[in-house]
Amino acid sequence: MKYNFDEIVNRRGTYSLKWDGGERIKKNGITERYDADSLPLFTADMDLPIPQPVIDALHKTVDHRIFGYSVFPDEYYEAVQHWFKKHHDWEIKKEEIVYSPGTVFALNVAVRAFTEPGDGVIIQRPVYPPFTRAIEGNGRRVVNNALICDDEGYYSIDFGDFEAKAKDEQTKMFILCNPHNPTGRIFSREDLKKLSDICAQNGVLIVADEIHGDLIRRDLVFTPIAKAADDDSHIITCTAINKTFNVAGLHCTNMILPNPELREKFVKALGNQVATPFAISALIAAYNEGEEWLEQLKEYIDGTMDWVKNFLSERMPKVKTRIPEGTYLMWMDFSGYGLSPTEVHDRIYNKANVILEDGRMFGEEGLPYQRICLPSPRPLIKEAFERIAREFEDIR
Repeated sequence: MKYNFDEIVNRRGTYSLKWDGGERIKKNGITERYDADSLPLFTADMDLPIPQPVIDALHKTVDHRIFGYSVFPDEYYEAVQHWFKKHHDWEIKKEEIVYSPGTVFALNVAVRAFTEPGDGVIIQRPVYPPFTRAIEGNGRRVVNNALICDDEGYYSIDFGDFEAKAKDEQTKMFILCNPHNPTGRIFSREDLKKLSDICAQNGVLIVADEIHGDLIRRDLVFTPIAKAADDDSHIITCTAINKTFNVAGLHCTNMILPNPELREKFVKALGNQVATPFAISALIAAYNEGEEWLEQLKEYIDGTMDWVKNFLSERMPKVKTRIPEGTYLMWMDFSGYGLSPTEVHDRIYNKANVILEDGRMFGEEGLPYQRICLPSPRPLIKEAFERIAREFEDIR
């Protein structure tokens, strides 16, 4: 079927964090202003309807009328295995799949299970803020292998710095984000193999957040690090339907742990996690019948990104950005305006009343930047950028 992603679905009054969570959003320091006219484009969920087969599966679950404790049927594991084999040529064994009620939850469990207080954990800033919270909130130490940004806004890995930090005997873990949030980089197979080799040689466990791995640009390829590595016994991978199919509220992450000793330790630390029947039926339908929707979604997001790039070139040429290789995020550098990050924030959040995410939240490397999430109807995205552009027209 053909999906109409231009349709604007009113999400207010539906318990939506981004549309109904103004007080929480203000309390968390994202914005000072939030009202009925705000356009929230800060959080990574879509304002787009999910695949019809998933809707049908959820209706079937509702129609049963009983929502008790659930078990994972064979169809659940088979759906995961089939998807990753077909789309990423990655063979996953059933016993390697461990359910978690969320990726951030799983990262916190992994940090506690596999490191000790005071241990170092490598991350690559600017990076998704919950990585830092998972480390520091559990009494561990952030080891920053900052990505290198060239004049074109293209990010690459500082391998010399990475290796030096991996060799420190207090460094026990590396949390990889690929595709990278917020920069949108998809790391090459060669880069991933090199990261894996360095970690294997130095006894550093890799926890790979790959939940944006299905959201890539046309003609590009995403490779899971476990597939790029010569040996995957030191790698734990986070996968999810949440971002790919816009079902974050169903809490369905699958951790892939090939090493049985690590798997046993992780499961023990995870505790008894039971998925809802809604998460189970959604995953089976999404992975078995959601491909048509996903292909249309990717084409739509690619078109939106092309529009944003052209708009910025014409109306706000001082903003530096590039179309990301993966994710549905865009990372925008406002330093060309000569304003402080606080002044940029005020013009966008308080005057334009568009809620993005300040780059400072991703580490000091992100200070001049703003992150926007683009999987919304294009008319809404156009309205947001028109508002923002008007607030910068006085600066030539």
